[in-house]
Amino acid sequence: MNKKTEVEFLGKKLVSPLVLPAGVMDLSFSGMRYAFENGVGMVTTKSYTIHPRKGHNGPVVATFENGLLNSMGLCNPGIDEGIKEVEQLKKIISKPVIISIFGTDTEEFIHLTKKANTSKADFIELNLSCPNVADEFGTPLAASSVKVYEIVSAVKKIAAKPIIAKLSPNVYDIQKIAKTVKDARADAITMINTFGPGMLIDIRMRKPVLHNKFGGMSGGCVKPIAIKLIYQVSQVVNIPIIGMGGVQSGEDAIEFIMAGAKLVGVGTAVYNRGINVFEKINNEIIGFMEEENYSNLKQIKLLEKERG
Repeated sequence: MNKKTEVEFLGKKLVSPLVLPAGVMDLSFSGMRYAFENGVGMVTTKSYTIHPRKGHNGPVVATFENGLLNSMGLCNPGIDEGIKEVEQLKKIISKPVIISIFGTDTEEFIHLTKKANTSKADFIELNLSCPNVADEFGTPLAASSVKVYEIVSAVKKIAAKPIIAKLSPNVYDIQKIAKTVKDARADAITMINTFGPGMLIDIRMRKPVLHNKFGGMSGGCVKPIAIKLIYQVSQVVNIPIIGMGGVQSGEDAIEFIMAGAKLVGVGTAVYNRGINVFEKINNEIIGFMEEENYSNLKQIKLLEKERG
């Protein structure tokens, strides 16, 4: 991997700023290994719950112009089996891994964190923001600054690894939520989770396309909003941001870095450009850096006074 794309994140050196987000190719260790082999600097596991979840009935994925809806329903094998997947992965690859966990309240997050502490993962991500299980669990926890502070601060007291809070775009004041996360001593932020939920209808069948009717929205259509939210958060907190939401190309990744992201998640682009999308985006980043005479990623910044 080209040294131009190397980046440090919370004490770990990554060969690339690209991250595999939760929910993409990560239900088993083989999918995560394949992502590493194709150019990501770090992978995130599926969001694990206390008990296994089958998820929603199909169809659970639908495409539309420049976007994708999914209502997977947090299908996962449960935290115990998830830890085994991480262990298998770490036996063959030593690169950084984020283990993602999803709970419905503070006590569940504490329980899951204690389990995650025993894993070989390098970081713990708190999924506070999944939109496609709102029918089961109500409003995402990330919509409440009170809940966010309660969960993050409680987890930080027992965490044996750095904590990353995953935020929802479906909030009124993202800066307030981000400052709350920092005040609760989170080490980093992942943003954004999918938008929505949204809905598509098959007009011939006269039925919703997704079995669950609604799904989280991702893909190129959400990119401008994701960039705006990341930029806003980067202005009020000084902890690293893993930015994502519609990244399809190297130029997209550069936009996210200029907006304030330290690392860049690539998800829906896997469906659009294939598994080697990570290698393609890395090469496009390098090409841009060479054209613009950047020697490292730290030099990529917006030209504005408040960002130095």
